[in-house]
Amino acid sequence: MPGFTSPPNPNAFQSQVWELVRRIPRGRVVTYGQIALMLPPPAGVEPEAYRAFGPRWVGGAMAACPDDVPWQRVINSQGKISDRPGAERQRQLLEEEGIVFFKDKVDLKKYGWRGPGEEARQETLF
Repeated sequence: MPGFTSPPNPNAFQSQVWELVRRIPRGRVVTYGQIALMLPPPAGVEPEAYRAFGPRWVGGAMAACPDDVPWQRVINSQGKISDRPGAERQRQLLEEEGIVFFKDKVDLKKYGWRGPGEEARQETLF
C-alpha cells in the first residue's frame, strides 16, 4: 500500500470536507474517520489506502478550515477532543450547543451525526 502524506488534490479534498462539516447540525458531533467514510476516496487512491489515511487528511482539512466551518463538531474516534491548542475553546463551543461531556468524552451514540440524510431517516420514524 503506497504511503500518502496528503490527498492527491488537497484543495478539492478540503473543500469536500468543509462542505460536509457545514451540514453537521448544531448539538451533534462526528469523528474524523466518519467524515472520511462519508466521502469517496480521491481519484487514484485505493479504498484500503484511503481508510488508512483519510481520517488524517480530514484532520488536516479541519486544521485549515475557513471561519464558517463549525470545526468544533469534529472530534476523535474515542469521543474526545484531541489534545491541542484550542481544545478548551472547542469544548466550550460544544457545551454551548448542549453537548454534555462525561469524563472528557462525548456519548457518540447520543450526540453522533450519521451524515447527510439523517434528518430524513428520523422523520420516517415518526
